[in-house]
Amino acid sequence: MDKQSFFTDKHILTHNYIPPEIYHRDEQISKIAKILAPSLKLEQPSNLFVYGTTGTGKSVVIKYVFKELLVANNTNIKSIYINCKLRRVSDTEYRMLATILRELNFPVPDTGLPTEALYTKLFELLDKRHQIILLALDELDALVTKIGDEILYNLTRINTELQNSKISIIGISNNISFTENLDPRVKSSLSEEEIIFPPYNALELKNILLDRANKALKEGICSEGVISKCAAIAAQEQGDARRALDLLRVAAELAERNNDLEITQKHVETAEQKLELDRIVELSKTQPKHSQMVFYSILKLFEKGGEQILTGDIYEIYSSLCKRNGFRMLTNRRISDLISELDMLGLISTKVISKGRYGRTREVRLAIAKKPFDILKTFFSDLYET
Repeated sequence: MDKQSFFTDKHILTHNYIPPEIYHRDEQISKIAKILAPSLKLEQPSNLFVYGTTGTGKSVVIKYVFKELLVANNTNIKSIYINCKLRRVSDTEYRMLATILRELNFPVPDTGLPTEALYTKLFELLDKRHQIILLALDELDALVTKIGDEILYNLTRINTELQNSKISIIGISNNISFTENLDPRVKSSLSEEEIIFPPYNALELKNILLDRANKALKEGICSEGVISKCAAIAAQEQGDARRALDLLRVAAELAERNNDLEITQKHVETAEQKLELDRIVELSKTQPKHSQMVFYSILKLFEKGGEQILTGDIYEIYSSLCKRNGFRMLTNRRISDLISELDMLGLISTKVISKGRYGRTREVRLAIAKKPFDILKTFFSDLYET
């Protein structure tokens, strides 16, 4: 066996791969197909909102249904899929519109045009001929968080001005609660149809992994026990198929790198540690600057021996970092909110304690291991101390 290559096609173990057959999502595929089927007759389908936790197959099913619809009618249907969480895609209304226009083969500069001019061009391109546009906005909550819901309102109302074509929006999100803050008109239009994707169980994840492993890995290098372990770990984490695929792919990469003869459960355990490290580091590095400085303040206090860190101590170091870097300081209340957000992300843990007549404060503890601590301490030090 060629020890240098465990893979026949590594892409099959990635999130972007669309398999020819999707396991354990027949019900969801059928419902989505029926909702979007009017597009085959040049009739506007209802807008659709799809939600479920991470790794439950939402994106891959939407892409799969799009693919099947285009096979049936690639003349009058145009499908557009946009991940709103990608950088430089949805951080402004301009960039979001520019992304949609580029999908329609119209080049748009990164800046320089009035936003209204982009809307005008979008109407013009959409209405050039008889067609149905299916616009899937994945991680829709990221779009709304960054720029609000005005663009969604404009897009859901666009059909009132179109003569030859119609557009249907498919919103995809991990978080159902974000719709509570939407403009009622947007919420009503966007949620004409709703479909929930439940988490996968361990057996379902095992079936998915067995199918992918048979196509992606060379024969004889991965036992069923390894597949079962990947599935079991992912099942414990909200039935996340992406997590299961990542575990198997990274375990195979580790075994290949070590010139081992096969993938073992030990490789899976090491892969789990590596993925968790990567997750924590990436999550921390992508936080807004003030959140980073608050977290860095906690790291500094922890390094000084602070097992039980108080919010007042955090604010003191945070303030000095703001002065050093020329940032306007946020209020104590806003810093308290940022600490709560870091707690929800799992980077820290907090507990409210009473100080008698001096009121109440929060006790903060770190919730990360030594390796990500060392990496992040160096990263933030280079960013805010030099």
